[in-house]
Amino acid sequence: MIGVIQRVREARVDIAGRTVGAIGPGLLVLACAEPADTQAQVERFLAKLLKLRIFSDDAGKMNRSVQDLDGRGTPGGLLIVSQFTLAADVSGGNRPSFTGAAPAAQGRALYDLLVARARAAHPVVATGEFGADMQVHLVNDGPVTIPLRIA
Repeated sequence: MIGVIQRVREARVDIAGRTVGAIGPGLLVLACAEPADTQAQVERFLAKLLKLRIFSDDAGKMNRSVQDLDGRGTPGGLLIVSQFTLAADVSGGNRPSFTGAAPAAQGRALYDLLVARARAAHPVVATGEFGADMQVHLVNDGPVTIPLRIA
């Protein structure tokens, strides 16, 4: 599973002019399933997201996770957006190939599993819509942007 994790002050996903998911401070997660991915990769990906210490503590060091933004147990939001283009291969020319992404049915199933597991483990989870033409708006905090690959 491939991801791009962005620490945000706020983020939202619009489809056809309508906001379908929004968060305040937290993580915007762009996620892409690959053909070999299973439930195990989804579980490890989510565990890493929830424990990733990229929010500042009182000393300004990255020591807090999305589960504890303020050091007093206040959780941040997760905005999870499917993005098959993370598997793009441009080594063979100028037009990307997306054969590295899971087929649509598998990708949707793994994305849905990721969202369901996230909602079971974290109180603030919003999403985009799998396969939709989405406009993602964000205010990157830092900026902090981290690639994540779980094999």
